[in-house]
Amino acid sequence: MKLAISLLALLVIFSGYLFNESFAEVSENQAFLLEGSGFAITEEQIKFTEIDLGLSSQEQRGSTIGFVIEDGFITLDDEEFIISELEGKFLREGRYIRINGDIESSSGVETTISFFGRLVAESKDAAVYGFTGRITTSDDTYKIIYTTKLSSLSKINTTPTLEDTKEVAIHILGGSSSQGLLDSYVDAGEAQSTTDPTRLRYFSDDRISVEPGTTITIVNDDIVSHNIISGKENYGDRHNPFTPDERISTGDIAPGNSINITFDDAGFYRLYDPDYPWMKIVAYVFPNSDNLILREGQNLGN
Repeated sequence: MKLAISLLALLVIFSGYLFNESFAEVSENQAFLLEGSGFAITEEQIKFTEIDLGLSSQEQRGSTIGFVIEDGFITLDDEEFIISELEGKFLREGRYIRINGDIESSSGVETTISFFGRLVAESKDAAVYGFTGRITTSDDTYKIIYTTKLSSLSKINTTPTLEDTKEVAIHILGGSSSQGLLDSYVDAGEAQSTTDPTRLRYFSDDRISVEPGTTITIVNDDIVSHNIISGKENYGDRHNPFTPDERISTGDIAPGNSINITFDDAGFYRLYDPDYPWMKIVAYVFPNSDNLILREGQNLGN
């Protein structure tokens, strides 16, 4: 009995150590992406729901850090809600997340949300949270269940052009069209071992955050042409994984060539190649004093 109590005490202490170490990543003045999906449930129906929010952490008070939701959206099946007035907090140094406030449908109808998330697991560059809560529309109240990923963003340098705009170069990696599984991946000049972590990546950076007006240069280092367009991701639909939204379209980029695209409007952009839909980038465009980028993503679940 004493041994069991001692082991339990050690487990509690060890767990506390892990929590303290892991939550040190959440601090003031950071930018995050919170993205995931789940279900919205009433007594009559179950709807698929998606969440995509851009967060900026603010001043810390004790173990609580407030954050501002800069931009994003929440969906209920095919209906999309944009951010209206939302506020949130990281509680107990990031072990929990609370989000409350209003979102607005495309028809202008205000909807209230109240979400509470608990940390489930984490890696070096992201954490997984399970969320529960409610979405209250004018017609119904939905109980939500989300699995989400919270990703931090780190700064990159930008190069001013003659027009004083900002440019970021994104490279399509050699062998991306074959998912890095064929000999062409090596033949393309990107000789990599099977243990190389970039082997499962298709772009030099698969998740970017920039200010409106930023120009992105897409360079094709692959051995086939690619066409990068923007659209909405249809989660769980293998036959139609994306629906184009006509905001971005590069046309064919031949091997060795490049093309510039400019994000004029704020918001979330999901960029992908319709011929190779596993190749995709998330672009988070919102006003800020810095450009930000997450370099550690594996591009397997944006």
